[in-house]
Amino acid sequence: MKRHGHGLVLGKFYPPHAGHHHLVRTAQDQCERLTVLVCASSVESVPLADRVAWMREAHPGAEVVGAVDDIPVDLHDPAVWEAHMAIFRAAVPRPVDAVFTSEAYGSELARRFGAEEVCVDRDRTLFPVSGTAVRADPVGNWEFLGPAVRAALTRRIVVLGAESTGTTTLSRALAEHWRGRGGVWAKTGWVAEHGRKYSEERLAAARAADPAATWADVSFTSAEFPVIARRQDADEERAARLGSPVLFCDTDSFATGIWHERYTGARSAEVERIAAGTRRDLYLLTDHVDVPFEDDGLRDGEEIRPWMTGRFLEELERTGKRFLVVRGDRRARLAAAVAAVDGLLAEGWPFADPLPERVAGEVPGQSAGQSAGQAAGRTGARSR
Repeated sequence: MKRHGHGLVLGKFYPPHAGHHHLVRTAQDQCERLTVLVCASSVESVPLADRVAWMREAHPGAEVVGAVDDIPVDLHDPAVWEAHMAIFRAAVPRPVDAVFTSEAYGSELARRFGAEEVCVDRDRTLFPVSGTAVRADPVGNWEFLGPAVRAALTRRIVVLGAESTGTTTLSRALAEHWRGRGGVWAKTGWVAEHGRKYSEERLAAARAADPAATWADVSFTSAEFPVIARRQDADEERAARLGSPVLFCDTDSFATGIWHERYTGARSAEVERIAAGTRRDLYLLTDHVDVPFEDDGLRDGEEIRPWMTGRFLEELERTGKRFLVVRGDRRARLAAAVAAVDGLLAEGWPFADPLPERVAGEVPGQSAGQSAGQAAGRTGARSR
């Protein structure tokens, strides 16, 4: 096998998938040094920075750089080619020895770089997937997506509520329901409430010092809640990287802000900042009505359940989050929650269309295409 000095893989990676990763790994095996150029247009809905980060995580041995390319594609116009090449050369100024591609126009791209073309799996026999297919149907192509992309696309459902209102019961039931659907859903994840684990540890520490200690002897400081919020987010992120297109969480860092208020009497700017850093798609607020209070040794707030339900509701509304209040018995709550999640999933994933490609003989604007990174963007193995 011929060994090359500096190789180049170029594409949109909108989003990255198994075909892209196969191309990059193949190029790495044949090059002393590899540059992966991620090109994105301003009309696309996945930020360039995210795609660069995803590719860097997946291929730490390659140099991954990004460029914005807002030039429409016309593979038959030399002036358009040169406009794209100016962007590519600015992003990759070092001479290129080999361009790795799975597209028919790879030879022209390589020629303009003064490099050798290396074609990899042009017929998509190893990984029958494309960026277009992923954007149209992420669920159907979930198996081709890496952990970072899965985490970004996973629909995150959070069940939250006051003490003893059934958040754990409902969130677990939802995860079990989706796993029962089989297929891609069989790996649906569930994220436990980290605050409860933390509370158990605090009570155990108190009893180690005094065996007679009870929950009433445990107090919290404001500094503990950011710790809980960060750990909750970390647990959620790990689960999102490994599971199905939907994830169910028993509370989250947004809810931690209400718990901070419940125990300290004030809001926490740090917890709110932490909570703002992660996207959630739907909140299910468990009403305290119809659920009897059960003291399990870590609860003491029966009388303030109405207040907490009200505060959750106020903050959900104030921050403009999508939510549903679930009421009734367990069966009614589960049925309402399942319907709400199904409705969310039915909306799909709103990827913006890339810039169109003008093909010889077509009227401008009628193409099926892709953006330029795009003329050369498809070079990133099925980057369409």
